[in-house]
Amino acid sequence: MTQATQPQAQGIQMTDSAIKQVLFLREKQGQDLYLRVGVRQGGCSGMSYMMDFIAPDQIQETDETFDYEGFQVVCDPKSLLYIYGMVLDYSDSLIGGGFQFTNPNASQTCGCGKSFAT
Repeated sequence: MTQATQPQAQGIQMTDSAIKQVLFLREKQGQDLYLRVGVRQGGCSGMSYMMDFIAPDQIQETDETFDYEGFQVVCDPKSLLYIYGMVLDYSDSLIGGGFQFTNPNASQTCGCGKSFAT
C-alpha cells in the first residue's frame, strides 16, 4: 500500500484516499452522517464486510467511535473483534477499484476482497 494511513492508533485505520472518498460520499448525502463499519455472516469466505452511513442518533452505547478529520467511524464491539487493526483503502482503478479492506485478523480472504475467514 503506497498511501499513508492516518497516524492515530485506532482500531480501524484509513488511508488518505479512503478518507477523501468517504467525505465525498457523505457530502453527497447532504447530512452530517457517521460511517458504520462492521462484519456480518455471509460472503464467499464466511464473513463479509459492511459499510454504511448512519445518523448520529443510531450510535449504540457499546459502539466504538474513531475520529477522522471531521467525521466519525463507528463499529460495534463484536465486529471490532474481527477487524481490529484493519486498514480501509480506496482505489479508483477501473479494475479492482473501490474500497479495499486489509484485515490482519483474516486467515483467508476471497478473490473479491469483500469477505474473509478467521
